[in-house]
Amino acid sequence: MAKFLKETKEGTLLLIYVQPKAKKNAIEGIDEWRGRLKVKVKAPPVEGKANREVVKFLSKLLGVEVSILRGETGREKDLFVKGLSAEDVKKRLGLWWVMI
Repeated sequence: MAKFLKETKEGTLLLIYVQPKAKKNAIEGIDEWRGRLKVKVKAPPVEGKANREVVKFLSKLLGVEVSILRGETGREKDLFVKGLSAEDVKKRLGLWWVMI
């Protein structure tokens, strides 16, 4: 069950857990315990750099606008993916095998 995706009328909520200062930007998998998607970014968690990197990385990957709704200062973040269904988000992230 994909706890990290919640569909709304305007798009999808994407719950993530961020690991800053990684070797490369990547989708690491699913953190079952937290119920969040694990995302690695190269940027350090300084002056919002990791936040900007997360938004830029996922926007490019998904092809739509992504914004942070909650979690600006922590590793657990709630993102809003504008205009995509949970199923579309799942497919574009290469998580076709995850049950919704």
